[in-house]
Amino acid sequence: MSRTGVRAPRQAIYRGHVSTPLHRVLVACRAMESSGGPIETSVLARLTHCSARQLQRDFADSVGVSPREYGRSVRTMQARVALRDAPTVTDAISSAGYGSVRAFYQEAGRRLGMTPSEFASGSSGELLIWATSPTALGTVIAVASSRGLCAVRIGTDETALEHEIAAEFARARLLRDDDAMTDVMTALRALALTGRPSRLPVDIRGTAFQARVWQALREIPAGQTRTYTQLAASIGSPRAIRAVASACASNPIALAIPCHRVIRSDGSLAGYAWGLEVKGQLLALEAQHREGTIATLV
Repeated sequence: MSRTGVRAPRQAIYRGHVSTPLHRVLVACRAMESSGGPIETSVLARLTHCSARQLQRDFADSVGVSPREYGRSVRTMQARVALRDAPTVTDAISSAGYGSVRAFYQEAGRRLGMTPSEFASGSSGELLIWATSPTALGTVIAVASSRGLCAVRIGTDETALEHEIAAEFARARLLRDDDAMTDVMTALRALALTGRPSRLPVDIRGTAFQARVWQALREIPAGQTRTYTQLAASIGSPRAIRAVASACASNPIALAIPCHRVIRSDGSLAGYAWGLEVKGQLLALEAQHREGTIATLV
């Protein structure tokens, strides 16, 4: 049992010399996933036949976070499952591998974006309001908590979008409130048409690495693009290109977090959750607006 309270895996499972940085990271990640949480870096270093410092560098380059941070994310996922399945929050603490009640509430609460009790009840103590609006791209549906936007989706079928949101927030109190969401939907329509910067607050619920990527996306000016390589460099993790692409793909808040502004190194469009046609249309509209603004200034 390590100091983290998570049982370290038997080394016999991970035999053989691990030579490349990617292989070392994969072995370490699988070990933490098998154990259900963080493992001391010294233990992981022995498993991967390298120094603790080397493994730290491997993780920084390939994943963008430290081994301990990755392990904590694994344990958070365990907490999600435990909170849904365990009869009480106390049972979930034990099931998720936390060493104390205090640690559970401090870490899990910060990472889940709400208190463990709220998550266990499907965020029933938190009212989520939503609305839809036609835009230049199709129908946009937005969901907001008291902290800000927590979901924005784009589609052509409003009913399908409503079902998607209902499934995602199945145990929350969802209330349609077009009046309360008027300013939000106006801002989203403007974003869809011009990419004009807005100060829409967002309620980010993701890992520390995802939060870094999503914040970097919000700093890309409308009418401009960045490659995945450039985005990775901008957050200080130049080799974590795949991890950055994964964070972009998992972005839950379209438009307000403009993942559509990231393209491949050759200039082609990469995947977009709401379709490459929508991505291309967004970029074209933003470019037109930027050119018009520059012409006006000149």
